[in-house]
Amino acid sequence: MLAVITARGGSRGLPRKNVLPFRGRPLIGWTIAAAQASGRIDRLVLSSDDPEIIAVAEGLGCEAPFRRTPALSGGAATSIDVVLDALDRVPGYDVVVLLQPTSPLRTAADIDGTLDRMAAAGAPGCVSVREAQSHPWLVFGQDGEGRLNPFAPPPGGASSRRQDLPPAFVLNGAVYAAEVAWLRRERVFVRPGETVAWEMPADRSADIDTLEDFQAAERLAEG
Repeated sequence: MLAVITARGGSRGLPRKNVLPFRGRPLIGWTIAAAQASGRIDRLVLSSDDPEIIAVAEGLGCEAPFRRTPALSGGAATSIDVVLDALDRVPGYDVVVLLQPTSPLRTAADIDGTLDRMAAAGAPGCVSVREAQSHPWLVFGQDGEGRLNPFAPPPGGASSRRQDLPPAFVLNGAVYAAEVAWLRRERVFVRPGETVAWEMPADRSADIDTLEDFQAAERLAEG
C-alpha cells in the first residue's frame, strides 16, 4: 500500500499553507505523522514541485523521490492526474492512498479504518466522509428570475422535517483509497455503487483552503 501526500507550492486561498505553523509543526507535518503511525501503509511519498515543501517533508522523515512537473503543479491539475503520476514514478503497489496536507486533524486510525473498510466490503475504493451540514433535500437554487428550485427534491411522499431526514454525507478530503488497477481504469476515487465510506466526525474533518479554515481548524484542535 502506497500513500501519496500531494502538496504543490502554489495556493490561492492561503499562500504557503502547507508549511505554515499549525500547533507547533508545519501543517504538512500532521499528515506525515498520521501516515507514519498507520499500521497499513507500506511506503509514504510526497508529490510536490516546491523545494521548501520537499525539504520540510524530508526533514520529517517523508520520502520525496521525485519532483512534480510544472504541468501537474498548476491550479488546473487534478488530484487523479497527480496520483497516477506518482504511481508511474513509484510502481509496484496494489493500493494507493491519497492524503492531502489540508486535513491535519485526520488520524492514523482514520487511514487504517478507511483501508479496513475497503477490504471488509470487498470494494475497489473507500473515501472519508462527514455528515452533511445542510441536507440536500433542503438546498435550493434560483432560476434567472429568482424563483427557487430544489437541487435534489425528496421522493414523493417523503417528509422534509429535519428529524425525519435520512443521513446525508459529504466528502471531507481527509482520506482517499483505491485499488491501483481500478483507479487507473476509472480515473476517479468515487464511483456510485462501488466506493464505500469511512465516516469521520466533524471535529476531525477540517479541510483547510483559506485563513478562516486554518483558524477554524486550530479552534477544533483545541477542543
